[in-house]
Amino acid sequence: MENQNPDHRSQTAASCSDSTDVQRRRRRTGLKRHRCELCDKSFTSESLKIHQRVHTGEKLYSCDQCGKTFTTSGALKKHQRVHTGEKPHWCEECGKTFATSGNLKIHERVHTGEKPYRCEQCGKTFTTSGHLKKHQRVHTGEKPHRCEQCGKTFTQSGNLKIHERVHTGEKPHRCEQCGKTFAQSDHLKKHQRVHTGEKPHRCDQCGKTFTRSGNLKRHQRVHTGKKPYWCEQCGKTFTTSGHLKKHQRVHTGEKPYRCEQCRKTFAQSGNLKKHLRVHTGEKPYRCEQCGKTFTTSTEATIHRRVHTGEKPYWCEQCGKTFAQSAHLKKHQRVHIGEKPHV
Repeated sequence: MENQNPDHRSQTAASCSDSTDVQRRRRRTGLKRHRCELCDKSFTSESLKIHQRVHTGEKLYSCDQCGKTFTTSGALKKHQRVHTGEKPHWCEECGKTFATSGNLKIHERVHTGEKPYRCEQCGKTFTTSGHLKKHQRVHTGEKPHRCEQCGKTFTQSGNLKIHERVHTGEKPHRCEQCGKTFAQSDHLKKHQRVHTGEKPHRCDQCGKTFTRSGNLKRHQRVHTGKKPYWCEQCGKTFTTSGHLKKHQRVHTGEKPYRCEQCRKTFAQSGNLKKHLRVHTGEKPYRCEQCGKTFTTSTEATIHRRVHTGEKPYWCEQCGKTFAQSAHLKKHQRVHIGEKPHV
């Protein structure tokens, strides 16, 4: 046999080496030579096979615990941690553990401050794509979550869930101090300040503190004089919607509060409460001077003038003063010539 040319052997060896290097590079770089005919994405051979299940809906891997199915064995493995409680991924900053590397990656943004998802409408940034998607509904007005009971729609599923408790009466959040229950955790948190005495909201003008931001906002109108609620009937303005609602009963004649004892009705709950003392005989207001008791604070205030001699009501015609406004009113009839009722 004729000996091979040394140069030819060298070229053959180099060619084999080059071929091996190409194969290695392909494996190393994950060369995507296979294209999906449905969406035109490129994949390696095995990855294409797995990807095509997105289009076919095929889910070969099933969970033994709950029967849920998955397109890949990896997705099944991650899901099974729901049942096992396994959390192999942990944060080096705070030690918190997670079931998936993706959840860990999202969590780490708490420490880094990274917010890679940006709203093109207003520039606001978010840590997750899901948070961005929910935010964008502010601009689009989209409310995809609908209440089956009343048809009301919501931007987020969590808000719908809270709303549905209006219909079910569910109040899952319970105060350990008094047992009172609430539909929302925020409402429980605010309620607990009744027990703790915490008043985190402070007025910059006078230093008065409040348990709720809404109460502070209403209080600040004392300083600003702002009265944003006005009556369409007479134009009178009020600091709160509640005060306007009560006032409107003057025009409507509505008296929603009824006495169970005598069926008398009242426009305000406070007036009903005072009236009930007629039946109970309760007299909670006491004069410190003589010990006499009264059913209302107004009666007690008027009585105290017997001891103090105070007469805050005065006649502009003659300057005479009176302890009660009713006495002034009767006196004024002397000047206008009106005869008092016998």
